Amino acid sequence: MISVLLADDQTLVRVGFRSILEGQPGIAVAGEAGDGADAVRQCGALRPDVVLMDVRMPDLDGIEATRRLAADPAHAGLKVIILTTYELDEYIYGALRAGASGFLLKDIDPAELIRAVRVVAQGDALVAPSVTRRLIAELAGRVDPQAAAPALDALTVREREVLTLVADGLSNTEIAARLFVTPTTAKTYVSRIMQKLAARDRAQLVIIAYEAGIVTPRRLLR
Repeated sequence: MISVLLADDQTLVRVGFRSILEGQPGIAVAGEAGDGADAVRQCGALRPDVVLMDVRMPDLDGIEATRRLAADPAHAGLKVIILTTYELDEYIYGALRAGASGFLLKDIDPAELIRAVRVVAQGDALVAPSVTRRLIAELAGRVDPQAAAPALDALTVREREVLTLVADGLSNTEIAARLFVTPTTAKTYVSRIMQKLAARDRAQLVIIAYEAGIVTPRRLLR
């Protein structure tokens, strides 16, 4: 059962998402939070698998709440999906770097919301990868060019190739087809890369690949 916490300062938004998710096989809404601080507290008490986290909330915004959750070893398996009204919200890049697994627009179709929760809970793919790639490219200039790139020496040549494909937004199945291997083998490569780079999920692999210079805005937007 996938346990979901809804964090948004607008009651109607929470009610809408609850109505969509409740009753879905394998999904349960564990609770609701009206601000980031409450979301952090409730994650400690309820231990949800996924948090739908609004960006702009009083007391503590969604980015800082995500950062605190990601930094807490007690929430190592928690997945955060950032919610935004705007496709290119200036705060989302920071949210992904803070540990979010992806982001969604609030006007997402119900079926896509349900799918996103399932996908992120499994850690198998980014939410809306094409939008995420476009966002990262758009906000690339905001990254500190002096920041140290992650050490990738531990990766083999093949693993670097797989990392590039992950950053391009390919699923395990698509990576398998590109490299002429089985989906299981592709998944194993991705899991091994995540372990070596201490990445929480595929969203973090995209960030690492970009900041290490393996991919560029031009490549991400192709």
